[in-house]
Amino acid sequence: MNKNVQLQDLFVKDYKDTWDFQTELLQEIVSVKINNRKNNLQEATKNHFLFVEHPHVYTLGKSGDLNNLLLNEKQLIDKGATFYKINRGGDITYHGPGQIVGYPILDLENFFTDIHKYLRLLEETIILTIAEYGLKGERSDGETGVWLDVNTPFARKICALGIRSSRWVTMHGFALNANVNLGYFDNIIPCGIKGKAVTSMEAELNQKVDIEEVKQKILKHFKTLFKVKKIIVS
Repeated sequence: MNKNVQLQDLFVKDYKDTWDFQTELLQEIVSVKINNRKNNLQEATKNHFLFVEHPHVYTLGKSGDLNNLLLNEKQLIDKGATFYKINRGGDITYHGPGQIVGYPILDLENFFTDIHKYLRLLEETIILTIAEYGLKGERSDGETGVWLDVNTPFARKICALGIRSSRWVTMHGFALNANVNLGYFDNIIPCGIKGKAVTSMEAELNQKVDIEEVKQKILKHFKTLFKVKKIIVS
């Protein structure tokens, strides 16, 4: 089993272009797995981790409700935002500048074959990361992601998660609100959940965070939790 992960930081990249790139990586891994089983081979499959920052975009998961987007086509243009209905789980979310988006494209058969565990470890990666800044991240029953003050009237989400898997290969991932403009969340019902707010590290700490520093902390905890042998920068 290959427990190395190849890291690419795509910096600022269009959402659709990144989605297509994820799909290519997933299909390459799936093709190896199919060929292995067809021909009784044991070629190692690759694992990838992408960091990216998207221009303003709203994405709706495959089971999401379009009514949770509160903008029409003209208003989207006025906001400088795009919209895509995509193939991950979950409802609607926003991506934009100042947000740390992570897309692990992993062959889970290199690690463990448990989607529930995979989601919980992604959440734990973020919980441990923001704890280093004095923020207490929590889970909310039945609601994927990382929250603050979850059992109070002031519950607010700081990180959204949504994934897709095919033959135990993952794509999509998490979006951690670091220095993001929270005003863009006012144009949706985030994740389809009414009555709960969205926050960011900047809003909670009352100062901007160092994005590169946060990424390194995410990778540190990801490597430990997933028992990654080596992260290879490419």
